[in-house]
Amino acid sequence: MKCDVCGKKVETTFLGKIVGSYMKNKNSKKKVVCPECQKKHTKEELLKKL
Repeated sequence: MKCDVCGKKVETTFLGKIVGSYMKNKNSKKKVVCPECQKKHTKEELLKKL
């Protein structure tokens, strides 16, 4: 999977879970956000970019 903010590949665990998180945009669609983007941006900035 790729981060929907920066486009980098998001790592997965051996169980297939992503290392990062999902965020819902305005249309209630789940978007993947990597840990680096979570550290750089606030929640409001991330929601604007999705």
